[in-house]
Amino acid sequence: MSSLIGATSFEVFSLWAVLGIAMLGLAYALFLRAQVMGKDKGTSQMQEVWNSIRQGADAYLQLQLKTILPLIFILTAVLFFSVYVVPPSEEALVRFSNYPPGQVRVIIGVGRAIAFVMGAFFSLMVGQFGMRMAVEGNVRVAAAARTSYSEALKIAYRSGTITGMLTDGLGLLGGTLIFMAFGVAAPDALLGFGFGGTLLALFMRVGGGIYTKAADVGADLVGKVEAGIPEDDPRNAAVVADLVGDNVGDCAGMAADIFESYEVTIVAGLILGLGLHALTGELKWIIFPLLVRGIGVLSSIFGTYLVKGESKEKKGSALSSINKGFYASAAVSILAFFALAELYMNEWRAFLSVAVGIVLAIVIDEVTKYFTHTEYKPVKDIASSAQSGSATLILEGLSVGFESAVWQIIVIAATIFAAIFIYWGQPVLYVLYGVAMTGIGMLTLTGNNVAMDSFGPIADNANGIGEMAGLDKEARKVLTDLDAVGNTTKAITKGVAIGSAVIAAVSLFGSFLTDVTKVQASLGIPEVLRIMSTGIRISDPKVFVGLLIGGAVPWLFSSLMIKAVARAASLIVDEVRSQFRIPGLMEGKVKPDYRKAVAICTRAAQKELVGLGLIAVLSPLIIGIVLGVEALGGFLGGVILSGQLLAVFMASSGGAWDNAKKLIEDGLYGGKGSPAHKASVVGDTVGDPLKDTAGPALNPMIKVINLVSLLAAPILIQYSGVSLTSGMIVALLGAIVGGSVLYSKRGGFKQAQDPAAAPKA
Repeated sequence: MSSLIGATSFEVFSLWAVLGIAMLGLAYALFLRAQVMGKDKGTSQMQEVWNSIRQGADAYLQLQLKTILPLIFILTAVLFFSVYVVPPSEEALVRFSNYPPGQVRVIIGVGRAIAFVMGAFFSLMVGQFGMRMAVEGNVRVAAAARTSYSEALKIAYRSGTITGMLTDGLGLLGGTLIFMAFGVAAPDALLGFGFGGTLLALFMRVGGGIYTKAADVGADLVGKVEAGIPEDDPRNAAVVADLVGDNVGDCAGMAADIFESYEVTIVAGLILGLGLHALTGELKWIIFPLLVRGIGVLSSIFGTYLVKGESKEKKGSALSSINKGFYASAAVSILAFFALAELYMNEWRAFLSVAVGIVLAIVIDEVTKYFTHTEYKPVKDIASSAQSGSATLILEGLSVGFESAVWQIIVIAATIFAAIFIYWGQPVLYVLYGVAMTGIGMLTLTGNNVAMDSFGPIADNANGIGEMAGLDKEARKVLTDLDAVGNTTKAITKGVAIGSAVIAAVSLFGSFLTDVTKVQASLGIPEVLRIMSTGIRISDPKVFVGLLIGGAVPWLFSSLMIKAVARAASLIVDEVRSQFRIPGLMEGKVKPDYRKAVAICTRAAQKELVGLGLIAVLSPLIIGIVLGVEALGGFLGGVILSGQLLAVFMASSGGAWDNAKKLIEDGLYGGKGSPAHKASVVGDTVGDPLKDTAGPALNPMIKVINLVSLLAAPILIQYSGVSLTSGMIVALLGAIVGGSVLYSKRGGFKQAQDPAAAPKA
């Protein structure tokens, strides 16, 4: 294989084996799809509700694609022509030594552009295909609940596993193909691959998050609080939009989010591995991350297939069965990693790095569970505070969110320190490689994690279909139990997604230092002045300014997203109140117009996509041009730290408020309809845009900023300094960002109708 000069026969065989494993993961997804599609879809009434959800979700994703395609085309061209600003790397000239430098430039430009499109397309496939399978699964889960608890669990989990295996298979396939084609020149294309996947994930997270929470908040405030009707009541005009939102937000958005973390950790691992290859001459540093990911795919196939549930009599076994599959995959992975490190790497450090990543995933699971699960004190305290009103409940939830952010960042800091300790005494490049391997280890069980996450909205949708289709009491109990388990699995995987985002961002930060140092060396800058030697010095005022601005960006981003949800939710509130006044609707004689609420949420989500995306893409360019590449490093540090703390705070407080509401709905402190319940619904609606919109969207935003910085760094170094051209570019970029912010802050709230006039159930 010409791209792998110096590779052993085992290494060449290993690469082909990894490619085969990626294909096996995709084949397993198709196998599960055939199983799910063969199940019964239930009664005509169930299928009518299901069709409304399916059509709403399809319409949203089609419109979203039309909205973002123009930007994808523009960025594809930008990535191709970027090679005409910065010449190909030395590695690219070595890899394609049979071609003249001019042709090498074209090859790299085409490779980077194709990799960007491939990353974007794969991310889109994971989100769209995974969401469609979730929609196909939900009605079949509801149908199975009429006869078998274990069958309903199996269908829900395997429907989610399809998305998980797509994430595994496509992420591994893309990274492996690019490395096999480009060899030591792979970083030139890998950055495009990671950027494409991350940008699409940002769009799907932003749009899906705004859609789902606008519908959810509007439906709950008018339905539960004002009218006093149950959740998913068919008289509520926003209920179908809410169920659609679960899919476009929690399925499509979350799947694309974890996929891009999966992509980015491979990208960072291979870039740092190539740096160690240049240092040591050994290809094992590059092959090892791919083999680890291949093992992860196999272990996920093994573990996910174990999740089958128990007999109908043993209800409540869903979470234990899912955990059994997760821990089985973890055990298989750790044993295989040990064998790989012993027999191939011939060192224990590589094994410890990936094993620490798996331990990190498990610990974050437990920390998240403690702060968001109904069994533990934080959620019970929030529920208790509901007795004195919504204000004390919100304050208690804020306290829980703040504390959870502290413990999670301590866990992540300890993990990174463990990576430092493992490579103690080695050059800093080894340490950064160890951090990247920790991220790869953490996402080894991506198939399991995405299956757990998708299980939540699938079970939620099935429960909603059961409510709207009037299933019998026994079936509703099954669906309620699965829905409660799904809330827990969603909260856990949000914690893993945030943790993986931080580790991936730190890995990219290491790649940033490596690439900047390489370009500085090519320009003849003395070694003592290169960034790998000097580090990011916050004692430099420009760097400190970059750090401050970087820390502020996640807050601005979150503010704009929450404002978008509040604005759209106010429109849903008006629409639901208006339809409640339709004669005969509250008596069940007339059906509401679900399509209007779906259309409101769809339009609201699409309006925010490009503006928020431009803020993430352009802000690092402005900092890099104005303050320089070292200050850009400070900017990245501020984004990572502030973004992680804010994301965990929002996800944990929102999840805790949600589960406190469920505790009360189960009969605590007066149950449904009580003053405590109404207070808890207010807390839940405050937490909804935090945990499902702004918080999760920070994950891809952090990585988009890091990848843009990586792509721009070589240009910023070569063309540093103040000039008329740079001033004009900054003015243009600043105007675009300022316009995006003003557009996102546009208008106020539509005058709401008098809630007192809303009919009561």
